[in-house]
Amino acid sequence: MKICSLLPTATEVLFALGLGDEVVGVTHECDYPPEAKQKRRVVRTVIAQDRMSSDEIDRTVRAALRSGDSLYQVDVDALRELAPDLIVTQELCEVCAIDTGHVLRALSTLPSKPEILSLHPHTLSDSFRDIRLIGAQTGRGQEADDLVRRLQDRMTRVQDLVAELPRPRVICMEWLRPLMACGHWVPEQVELAGGQEVVSRAGEQSHVVEWPQIREADPDALILMPCGFSIARTRQELPLLTSLPGWEALRAVTSRNAWLVNGPAYFNQSGPRLVDGIDVLAGLLHPDRAGHLVPPGAAEPL
Repeated sequence: MKICSLLPTATEVLFALGLGDEVVGVTHECDYPPEAKQKRRVVRTVIAQDRMSSDEIDRTVRAALRSGDSLYQVDVDALRELAPDLIVTQELCEVCAIDTGHVLRALSTLPSKPEILSLHPHTLSDSFRDIRLIGAQTGRGQEADDLVRRLQDRMTRVQDLVAELPRPRVICMEWLRPLMACGHWVPEQVELAGGQEVVSRAGEQSHVVEWPQIREADPDALILMPCGFSIARTRQELPLLTSLPGWEALRAVTSRNAWLVNGPAYFNQSGPRLVDGIDVLAGLLHPDRAGHLVPPGAAEPL
C-alpha cells in the first residue's frame, strides 16, 4: 500500500504502526518521527510562519477563511506521480491542516482515485479512535489496539501519581494575538495531569479570550502553547503578553509558574504524543511528584 499523509498526526500514527516504508508523501509540517522529513512533500502552506508575526498570521488566516481560499497548496503533479492507494486527511480545522474538501478538489483531476480517510478528533478518546481507524484501514488493527492500550496505561499511571494532590488552576494559551485559550483535548490533558483548566472545556474549540478575563481568573499556572510554534518562536512573541497591563501581578507570574511548551509536539496535534503532553503538564504542575516526567526540551520557564 502507498500512503500519503496530509496530517502530521496521521504521519506519526502510521510510523508508530510500522508503516513508515509505505508512506510515500507527507506535508511540510510532518517532522515526527525524524524519518518523516525524508518523505516527499505533497502539501505546502501559503503562510510564511517564520517571517510573520502572530498578528500577521491571524489576519492572513481570517482573510483566507472569508474568501474561501485554502491556506494550503496540494502538489497535484506529485500525487499523480506517487499514485497513492490511501490518503489520510482531516476535518477538524482548516487552519491547522488541509481539509477534506480541498483534497477532494485536488484529486478530481487524477486518473486514479485513492481511498480517503478523514479524521476529526476533538477529545483524547477521539484521538484513540482515529488510531484504530488508521489501523483498520491499513491492516494494522492489532498494532493499533496495542498502541492505544499502552497509551491508556500511561495515562492511568500519571493520573494515579497526582490523584491526591491539590489541583492548581491553569490557563493554557494557544495564540497570543488575539489571545486564544486552548480547546479540544487540552483541558483533558490538564485534568489528567492534576490541574484544573479554568477558561476552557474539553471537546470545545479553542476560542478568543479577553485580557481582563485572564486577569480575573488569575490562574496558579499559565502554559503558553501557540499552535505551530516552537518554544523559541513563542519566546519571540512574548512582548505581546508581557506588555499587557497587570501582567506582572498575575499569580502565575509572581510565583514563577508561567511556562513555554513545545505545542506542536505535545498539545496542538492529536497524535500519540498527547500522552507525553500529559506527562509534561504533570511535571510542571507537580514538580515534586512528577517533575521527572518532563522530556528534555519540552518546556522552559517564562
